[in-house]
Amino acid sequence: MTLDLNKKVALVTGGGRDIGRWIVYNLAKAGASVIVNYHSSKEEAEETAAEVTRFGGQAIAIQADITQAAEVNRLLAEGTEAFGGTLDILVNNAGGLLARQKLDEMDESFWDAVMAVNLKSVFLVSQAALAYMKPGGTIINLSSLAARDGGGGGSIAYATAKGGVLTMTRGMAKELSARKIRVNCVSPGLINTTFHDTFTSDEVRKMVAGKTASGREGESQDVANVVTFLASDASEYVNGESIEINGGLYFI
Repeated sequence: MTLDLNKKVALVTGGGRDIGRWIVYNLAKAGASVIVNYHSSKEEAEETAAEVTRFGGQAIAIQADITQAAEVNRLLAEGTEAFGGTLDILVNNAGGLLARQKLDEMDESFWDAVMAVNLKSVFLVSQAALAYMKPGGTIINLSSLAARDGGGGGSIAYATAKGGVLTMTRGMAKELSARKIRVNCVSPGLINTTFHDTFTSDEVRKMVAGKTASGREGESQDVANVVTFLASDASEYVNGESIEINGGLYFI
């Protein structure tokens, strides 16, 4: 099986670091030209694009706040213009916990912010991408194990948003099948990223890793490998699915 993405154009939101960076690398190594979107991590995004260029691929970094429709439209216009005007692959990777806040600690603005970055952004970018995406295109959304199990302490808003991504994936898959566009989702568990460096204690990480059938934390490359498969024609009969990437910690 060959994962050939030659002559394909991809957009990866939040593509400058961690899981997003490895998705960019994988797609580029498979032959895709990649638009690396970032919000505030300019240095990391530009370094990601530069690394792709160093190994012979094509990538550009573009800043945009993907919770704002006008910014999303600019991102798609600028990004696709650089690579021929069309889009084949969209990876809605951007998202985040923002902070751990329990139900009685959250205010409306916090709830709205978490929903915007994790769920509204998927809606805005996916909708805008349709104007550029050809039949045979594919959209891959990133959800989370939190969507299945409710997440750890103080992550109700995040888990709810990621649950919305799961449901949105199924609805999009049905609706966009008429356009010959596939939509799938990946749901990572405990992955060794700055997300967990920031929000999860070493003690909890060690405990969770010990409970997985694999006996370890996942790595960004583990997620990127599955995303690359879903972006390729090797997965042409996979549609509306969520692939769990948690080392056997949680079974559906």
